[in-house]
Amino acid sequence: MKKRRIRNSVLALGILTAVSTLMFACNPKETETGDPGLLLGFSQIGSESAWRIGNTNDIEEQAANYGINLMFENANQKQENQIAAIRRFIAYKVDVIAFSPIVEEGWDNVLQEAKDAGIPVILVDRDISSEKEDLTACLIGADFYSEGVKAGEYLIRKADSMETEELHIVEITGTDNSTPMRQRQAGFADAIKDDERMHILESIDGDFLKSRGAECMRTLLEKYGDEIDVVYSHNDEMTLGALPEIEKAGLVPGKDIIIISIDGGQDAIDVLKSGKINCVVECTPKLGKEVMETAIKLKNGESVEPMIHPEEQVFSDEGDLSNIAPRGY
Repeated sequence: MKKRRIRNSVLALGILTAVSTLMFACNPKETETGDPGLLLGFSQIGSESAWRIGNTNDIEEQAANYGINLMFENANQKQENQIAAIRRFIAYKVDVIAFSPIVEEGWDNVLQEAKDAGIPVILVDRDISSEKEDLTACLIGADFYSEGVKAGEYLIRKADSMETEELHIVEITGTDNSTPMRQRQAGFADAIKDDERMHILESIDGDFLKSRGAECMRTLLEKYGDEIDVVYSHNDEMTLGALPEIEKAGLVPGKDIIIISIDGGQDAIDVLKSGKINCVVECTPKLGKEVMETAIKLKNGESVEPMIHPEEQVFSDEGDLSNIAPRGY
């Protein structure tokens, strides 16, 4: 394609662990019978992005709003920290466990321990892969496959509007073996697979990190240069890391290269409005309300839906961007 046309032991009785943070939400309530309020153990992946920080803030705020006691642990991007946190939640006899798994595999043993202890488990944001059944009660989070499809569908519409005959795509993926990485990649690939104009040059692991997004973009530019027509990035942080590298190469993001991102944080929306990103598929981090309401149902022995997805939008250069509300993350 011609460049002139165009160019992602908790506290063990009061002791704070070295690798995690334990906090109790404000305003714990008691029921009319005097039983203590719900105690929820939540293990977060880390604080690697504005999205993740927004998700943590929303979990904490909604726990306070619902009068739920929250034990919070930050795994700092390590699965072993999450597994240890879940075991501490079990030892502390929380009512419900919720966590965002950093990868899909490797949870069967610790989740079986939670099941044996009679503690229901909520997956938040990401799914797991297991040969065992009924280890978790439900998944609350985005439809990552649909997000990938939306990204691909936007690109097809963009190609149609430009009347281009060929597009060379590079993909900066999220953490290898994570649910959003797998599903966002699959959804995008399925959306464009029957369009002969679309050619993926390479997919490269950016680990959902801004610094890795920059590294990946440098590598791709060194390898493919101005052959690149499209960057499909699995989250805003990697996208924001990639943009300066594109500019350093003498190319204009949003014009010389079509930029597609996922998340919809404020920084990405601001850049979208400036014209350096063409499309942002929303993936809201505000899942706290659903988590708290589901935890209450589970403690009360009620059934819950196995899959709970929030409604999400697509923001792009196809429409008016002036009325997008502040994102809050």
